[in-house]
Amino acid sequence: MDIEMQEASILEDLLYVFMGFEGQYIRFRDDYNPANENDRLLGPQYKISPGLDPSLWDLTTTMLKIATYYGAVEAFVEVQSREEFGVVNHALSAAVRKLLRDYLVLIGQFEHQFLTSPSFTLHLLHLHTMPTSNMLSQLYSLAKEILKKNSMLEEDDEDDSMDDFDDVDNIIEALREGNDGGARLPGSKICRGGSVLALLTQRLSSMAGDPAARSLLSLLLREASRPYMNMLNEWLHRGVIRDPHSEFLIKEAKSIRRERLEEDYTDEYWEKRYTVRLDDVPPQLEAVKDKVLLAGKYLNVVRECGGVDVSKEMVDIPRTFEDIKFLDNVNSAYAHANTSLLELLLTTHALPARLKSLKHYFFLDRADFFQYFLDISNAELSKPAKKINIGKLQSLFDLALRQPGSIAASDPFKEDVKVRMNEVDLTKWLMRVVSVSGMDENAMSLDATTHQASVPNQDEKPITGHYALELDYKVPFPLSLVISRKTVLRYQLLFRHLLTLRHLEGLLSTSWKEHTTVYTWKHRSKYPQVEQWKRRAWNLRSRMLVFVQQLLYFCTMEVVEPNWSKLMKRLDEVKTVDQLMQHHVDFLDTCLKECMLTNSKLLKIHAKLLTTCAMFSSYTTHLSRSLIAADPELASPSARFEEGAESVPFDPENMVKLNENLGKYEHNFGRHLKILLDALNYFAATETVVLLSLCARLQMAQSRNESESTELVVAG
Repeated sequence: MDIEMQEASILEDLLYVFMGFEGQYIRFRDDYNPANENDRLLGPQYKISPGLDPSLWDLTTTMLKIATYYGAVEAFVEVQSREEFGVVNHALSAAVRKLLRDYLVLIGQFEHQFLTSPSFTLHLLHLHTMPTSNMLSQLYSLAKEILKKNSMLEEDDEDDSMDDFDDVDNIIEALREGNDGGARLPGSKICRGGSVLALLTQRLSSMAGDPAARSLLSLLLREASRPYMNMLNEWLHRGVIRDPHSEFLIKEAKSIRRERLEEDYTDEYWEKRYTVRLDDVPPQLEAVKDKVLLAGKYLNVVRECGGVDVSKEMVDIPRTFEDIKFLDNVNSAYAHANTSLLELLLTTHALPARLKSLKHYFFLDRADFFQYFLDISNAELSKPAKKINIGKLQSLFDLALRQPGSIAASDPFKEDVKVRMNEVDLTKWLMRVVSVSGMDENAMSLDATTHQASVPNQDEKPITGHYALELDYKVPFPLSLVISRKTVLRYQLLFRHLLTLRHLEGLLSTSWKEHTTVYTWKHRSKYPQVEQWKRRAWNLRSRMLVFVQQLLYFCTMEVVEPNWSKLMKRLDEVKTVDQLMQHHVDFLDTCLKECMLTNSKLLKIHAKLLTTCAMFSSYTTHLSRSLIAADPELASPSARFEEGAESVPFDPENMVKLNENLGKYEHNFGRHLKILLDALNYFAATETVVLLSLCARLQMAQSRNESESTELVVAG
């Protein structure tokens, strides 16, 4: 066969091969199996029958790459069009399929030239196919890179594919609903959504010097980004995720539902329901991914409250990444969503009024009603926490709330406040938290879930209702995002601390009343030892009362009130919802820290001092009987008359015991107060400067009481 006949035969064969078929002289290589998907994805390899002229062989071999590219790209489109590869891959496949149709039209034109023009040669075919060869080469390279990321090629099968595990929650949720959604199991990597767009963008930037390649990749990126932009616009303007294939940059944890907010001690609904897939963020959205997340989250809340009309058609919005309004669209959507949710929280649902209501109840602000409640429920609260009738206590609390003239009577949110018992001692619970990692939020959240379920040790003495009482507050959605269970827990900790101080102040005031009204204490004994002992007891009670009052004043007037004023000022200036939430949590954390509830050393000293004060105040009645035993003349005249007994002489032994007992209280209180002052000075210098104020107050009280003690000793 002469060279002209060889050329004509090879030309005819090439036209078949360009469309993916075998020719008469150009056949598939023996190691190529068209039925094997991996072989088709790598592209068919061809062999040329021997005897072809070398010059024709070289040209034919060069052009056979086009057939390999075409076969591989066609198989790639077939694979990537499957449902599980997502809408971005589907759009990319559609764009490539359109290019392949144009390619087949070109092959048809070549066939027409071959049949009608004697001047159509192999060289001419080579020249005409060079631009097409470059295009198919780019498509082949892109397809191969995507397939490698998808673990579709054998050479990458050994790669670790267990790192694509971020959508396991949604897969489990889909299986529960009986819908597998065509999703592949999380052991197989799929390059889709933002990863595909990122790959296209990266290749586009690397082809800066090739106008043809840039034009091709720009076209593919534009078409592939259309469905992604539709998802982005749905999220930005409606707060809705329509992402059946888990390819959008925002991931929704469907297992976290709004109904669980009442038990959510970790702010899981707000922080974990919607998160960013950091590995799947397109480069175009990298700089604004946080705004995208927040815009949709804010709007989602507004939508759930009926503030977004999802049936309204979105107009004048960008449809591709190339649109000049693309970034402006994200920024304006974020601003609109933020303003909408802020208005919903601050105005429609009256968040400042809610916070003031919380302050009245949990910080005992203008708490005349609460003092009335403590008075009428004293008998019930004096019982061990386990034996208290919660229903009766709630009825008494409701009665106190509705007392005419109290601040609570006019509070529209009073129905949301409930009383309950927490059998875990406050100090023990706080020590459990700070022993893990200070006031770390995760540590607090971890223990918070077991806060109510914790059972005190059987060997420990059960606490009474005064120390176990705490309030609970029911907050409706969407305010529950700001006043979440995690923040209510902080309110409860502060409330129990302030209530403990109030209760101790009441006990010591009752002791003072007994010391000034009961005959045993009021009547002057003829024995100097007894009078000296009584003055020591009065002085100790006075020191304890000053300590508790100063501590209570510091916590309320120098910690809560200034920080509350700062919070209210920040609410007026707040710009974003996340700032609002952070300001609220910062306010509570600052109060906890400045009230010394986050420091293990200060907690231990506090516990010892407050326990000493409580024991001494409850010991007053016993002290009265001991005084009468030491000096019978201190019994009231009516008691002596009723007994009708002969007067018993003064017993010095009893006075020795009384001095020993009182000395233990004085030593214990004085020693721990000195330790507290030293600790306050240290932590005021290293951590919290506001503690200097408390240190100065307690130092003055300590100095005054020490001087009084010295005078009493000298007088004795």
